[in-house]
Amino acid sequence: MIFIYADLIGSDFALFLTLAAATVFALLIGIAFHEFCHAFAANSLGDTLPARQGRVTLNPLAHLDPAGTMMLLFVGFGWGKPVQFNPFGLKVSPKTATLLVSLAGPLSNFVAAGLLGIPIKLGWVPYINPLSIDPRVLHFYVQTRAEYIGLFLTAAVYFNVILGVFNLLPLHPLDGFKVAVGLLPDELSQEFAKTAQYGVGILMLLILLPIVVGYSPLTQILGPSVGWLVTLFTGVH
Repeated sequence: MIFIYADLIGSDFALFLTLAAATVFALLIGIAFHEFCHAFAANSLGDTLPARQGRVTLNPLAHLDPAGTMMLLFVGFGWGKPVQFNPFGLKVSPKTATLLVSLAGPLSNFVAAGLLGIPIKLGWVPYINPLSIDPRVLHFYVQTRAEYIGLFLTAAVYFNVILGVFNLLPLHPLDGFKVAVGLLPDELSQEFAKTAQYGVGILMLLILLPIVVGYSPLTQILGPSVGWLVTLFTGVH
């Protein structure tokens, strides 16, 4: 993702650093806080496994997978260290436990985006979306300290919303798959769970299609939800 802004290194290094910092900051939240919330939810339901493995902590080092983090930074997709939990013997049924623990991760991204969007929504800093402006001309939009802060926060909101919506796709191994299994009636849930074996293949196809044919179905799938949530969190249409 950082490579998108590489053209700015020579023309506006301060702007490049702002965007790079926003990307790193958003991904730290998107991965570390996301995984912490999985662990916290499981622990709150009575599972001691995440705590025993040192996962009920906000320390990013407990949640970051080195390879997955590098992929997120430079390629645009990746992964954190999955939180292990035992859905049996908790305060709720195994199906409900799996639903709640899985849903906690994407919800954490939306909570983070909502908090980061408050200064924009209140008009304290401007909304400047780096994803809709050519990086080579972005420096014309960013001159003052408030504009730099606005750009940082807008980028962080977008990245967290994208991560949250992406993780809700009902494809194994994403959180959305377990959320769907938890929400569906028992018979349908069991049938849907059998599709887990195809999830990784479908996910890789969706990610690689833009490179091969220049068309991104993920953009078409995620775009409306991402746009609606960003508008909700920033107040900007």
